[in-house]
Amino acid sequence: MRILARYVLKEFLVPLAYCLTGFLSIYVLFELSGSFSRLAESKLPFATVVGYFFAYLSPFFKWLAPAALMLATLYTMWNFCRHSEIVAMRASGIGFFAIVRPLLAVALAVAAAVAWVNECVVPSCAQWAKRLRNEKFDEEKTAKAGNLVYRNPAAGRTWTVDEVFDRDGCRLGSVRVAVDREGGARLLNIIAKRADYLDGEWWFTDPSVQHYNSNGEEVATPTPALDSLPFRVFPQFDERPEDLMAQNRDWNFNSTRDRLRYLEQHPDLSGQLRRRYLYDTWAQIVSPFACLIITLFAVPAGISSGRQSVFKGILGALGMFFAFYALTFGCMAFADRELLPPVVAAILPDVLFLGIGVAMFRKCR
Repeated sequence: MRILARYVLKEFLVPLAYCLTGFLSIYVLFELSGSFSRLAESKLPFATVVGYFFAYLSPFFKWLAPAALMLATLYTMWNFCRHSEIVAMRASGIGFFAIVRPLLAVALAVAAAVAWVNECVVPSCAQWAKRLRNEKFDEEKTAKAGNLVYRNPAAGRTWTVDEVFDRDGCRLGSVRVAVDREGGARLLNIIAKRADYLDGEWWFTDPSVQHYNSNGEEVATPTPALDSLPFRVFPQFDERPEDLMAQNRDWNFNSTRDRLRYLEQHPDLSGQLRRRYLYDTWAQIVSPFACLIITLFAVPAGISSGRQSVFKGILGALGMFFAFYALTFGCMAFADRELLPPVVAAILPDVLFLGIGVAMFRKCR
């Protein structure tokens, strides 16, 4: 069985690698057609250019991986049927699931890779690539992001940051924090030269603290000794660096954790915006499962192309593929118009097509 698994893996991984490489190359060439001259003028190091394209492509991986899996599965199963290898395997007493198990294992591994890219790579890398492109590939300007505004309505705090000295947002320059009372009146204004996130707390350098009474009038500080410290910690500020970065990042680049925390910290969102953000969050959670679902219905389609008609199998798989994503976008529209709850709209296409894929798979057995 190990020999069979290695053989199936080899026959499957080669076309999968070709498909992924081809899709990624198309995206790279498309991006190069619009930015080649600026890249050449910037004279960026080769490692930075490679990092830029890796970061630029990372948001598209969740779409490219299922498509590559589908084509590789179709080709592999068609090739097995064309040479009557599946018939020989079954005649030797090998079960159908044992034959296709390596394909499903690879699909699960690719799904895990998609989840990792969505949660760990896209939030920091994709935003950096976007900023690098907007700054015309000037590394110095890109490294010093600024003009960030973070609003925490649950705590009544608004942060304004002129400079960010690292990708994680742990070192900030020219920071202003406005703290409001529960009724909306100003409580504090804090202006600091810089702010550093150390051991889970914000430390401000050279802070200037202005106090206000309940009428919004500035008053003398009740803690002069504390307010005169050149380096001061503010343990009451529970904002994390990723909160500041997530709110100033393209929403589509945020991780699931950042999205859930954003929804928790912003109860004042409008109903439509909350529904849209909630749908996006759940859609990101279930997006890796598309790899397994599409592989499930590509297996019988590939067998059909080998036994009956190549075009019938390919067209059937493509029809299922586009129907899956058409239903996905349709459910998104339904959620936006309150015709479906956001969570149901996000998981419905996956549940429905998983059932179809399992039924087709069982029929092949």
